[in-house]
Amino acid sequence: MPFQLDSKYVPRGDQEQAIAKLTKSIEAGNRHQTLLGVTGSGKTFTTANIIRNLDRPVLFISHNKTLAAQLYSEFRSFFPDNAVEYFVSYFDYYQPEAYIPRTDTFIEKDSSINDEIERLRLSTTGSLLSRRDTIVVASVSCIYGLASPEDFLQMLLTLKVGQTVSREDVLTKLVDMLYERNDIAFDRGRFRVRGDVVEVHPASADEEALRIEFFGDEVDRISRFDPLTGHVHEQLTHLTLFPAKQFVTPHDRLRVAMNSIREEMQERVVWFEKNNKLLEAQRIKMRTEYDLEMMQEMGFCSGIENYSRHLSGRAPGSRPYTLMDFFPKDYLLVIDESHATVPQVGGMYEGDRSRKQTLVDYGFRLPSAMDNRPLKFPEFMEMTGQVLYVSATPGEFEVRNSIVGNSGYVPFSKTQGADGDSAKTVVVASGSADPVEMFDVHKPGAPLIVEQIIRPTGLLDPKITIRPLKTQIDDTIELCRQRTERNERVLITTLTKRTAEDLSDYLKDVGLKVRYLHSDIDTIERVEILRALRNAEFDILVGINLLREGLDLPEVSLVCILDADKEGYLRSQTSLIQTAGRAARHVNGEVYLFADMVTRSMQALLDITEYRRARQIEYNTKHGITPRSVQRAVQESLHVILKARQVEESVVREGGGDFSLSETLRELEAEMMQAAGNLEYEKAALLRDQIAELKAGTGISKLEPKKKPVTYGKGKRGRK
Repeated sequence: MPFQLDSKYVPRGDQEQAIAKLTKSIEAGNRHQTLLGVTGSGKTFTTANIIRNLDRPVLFISHNKTLAAQLYSEFRSFFPDNAVEYFVSYFDYYQPEAYIPRTDTFIEKDSSINDEIERLRLSTTGSLLSRRDTIVVASVSCIYGLASPEDFLQMLLTLKVGQTVSREDVLTKLVDMLYERNDIAFDRGRFRVRGDVVEVHPASADEEALRIEFFGDEVDRISRFDPLTGHVHEQLTHLTLFPAKQFVTPHDRLRVAMNSIREEMQERVVWFEKNNKLLEAQRIKMRTEYDLEMMQEMGFCSGIENYSRHLSGRAPGSRPYTLMDFFPKDYLLVIDESHATVPQVGGMYEGDRSRKQTLVDYGFRLPSAMDNRPLKFPEFMEMTGQVLYVSATPGEFEVRNSIVGNSGYVPFSKTQGADGDSAKTVVVASGSADPVEMFDVHKPGAPLIVEQIIRPTGLLDPKITIRPLKTQIDDTIELCRQRTERNERVLITTLTKRTAEDLSDYLKDVGLKVRYLHSDIDTIERVEILRALRNAEFDILVGINLLREGLDLPEVSLVCILDADKEGYLRSQTSLIQTAGRAARHVNGEVYLFADMVTRSMQALLDITEYRRARQIEYNTKHGITPRSVQRAVQESLHVILKARQVEESVVREGGGDFSLSETLRELEAEMMQAAGNLEYEKAALLRDQIAELKAGTGISKLEPKKKPVTYGKGKRGRK
């Protein structure tokens, strides 16, 4: 069905022209285009309208799970009748196998798979293979290997009412699709058999199962039912069932792959022995033969992904199959916060390769394991069709390609300058110590970079003021006092952790309520600090590089950037623009730069702010708009560590100091898994840290299995 946008909002400000221009550009066949949207301008709503207009499958890539979960929630509300899917790494915890030659230490692979995210990943591939009205919100994990779409389709089970097929053939097919038979615990990815009735719980479904009834060798009835109550929801005329896992291989392919793996193992053993590496030869032989035995008997083995090249029949050195292979050729790729996501995509391959090379050199893996990898950046770009980059500060790559790269793509280059028709500027240059010549996006020669400057709230970009370095601390204190008297919040950015801590102590000594934030602080505590700032538990937050994209702090009206003329990563153009944007959600937003000279990055910030404010003031005056601050509720606190400590102390004290906390830990672990399943990663990580702290404090290393009482009669899930 077509994409149907469901929203009470209508395009306002620059949104209407941005939607029209970008829709026209994509429909004209341009490969690269950029939405340069300022903070708080509604870029997600603009993108949703473009998706509705184009009516084609969309892959939306974000650079972290948390932002991806936020986008997934927003798009589900915008398109409730279409398939909006979520595809991120399904590991709650992942420790890849590695070898450290210097200390002769081998680290086994260890991981914890999130069952709910695995279901969502399977639902994603199923939707892509069965319907076009699909939006997939993904993290960069979408460039890692999967089974090929051809193998996935070959493993489908399709049945129709009246079809002649034996029950045994259906059961064999289910086992081949990696479904497990369990007549008692009927969960996702399992099936059970009761005479001529086969019930299957699809791996991509949560609260619905399928019942297939046979009459001899004929499919008599197919129905969808509630696996908890047994209530039938719908009678079906046919069904299509997808495999229970994303890594599936047909039996004939598996036999061929095993022979190929054995041949490679023998070649590798000969090579090691020829080079007098007898330990490595014995190691690779034992590990590979064990894996082959497991594949022979069980159909899989631990680390089977390292044999993906053999299992998929790919040539050595060829790229892996990924989620992008499941999309049709006309899909649209949207890269959110492209200035951060594009470099992240480009950096994945080298990090993976350096770890695997050591494993191969020392006989822990065959050389073919190197082909189980993420995509290289050129391979990623070859697989993309039309791309929409979304950012308030697009980098060099996005800008160049949106102007001159529409026949292919222009790779990163620090020597290529602007063409003769475009003016030289650094307004949207990526932050680097060696800035390159860029294109002026405000000239008519840049039609594929569309600005979204006017905010629906009428807010202006914050004013920029430069003050001298000599008095930066005294000036900052006075500015903070003025804001706190008006019940407004302040962000202060420094260059080092030590400076942030020392400045916080100094501000406390002069009577200000202040805290600091940097990378040494636990991730969950950072979330709590930001929530406390919004909730007026303190007024001033001192940070380094954490006060940038992704922080929504409407109460902040002042940003002070200390040592702003120290050109570098923390004071680059991108960093300055993003940090200044933290004050763009308040009607009294201002930014103070403390510097003795105006650097190139500072000048870029001044130029772009002046340009944007002029546009915004003109629009507000023309339409009679009065700017108003953004209003957003403060999220509920995730801070349960203190409460847990109090509970622990009171329970132990009342129990005479000899009280087992096993039951409490079990409850916390169950709550942690539930939070992870609900995509509440901050809460899940907080509970994980709390569990580890409780275990360390009580000496509990491993919980004993809980003994279930034997009862008779009807329970919630049937007879116990």
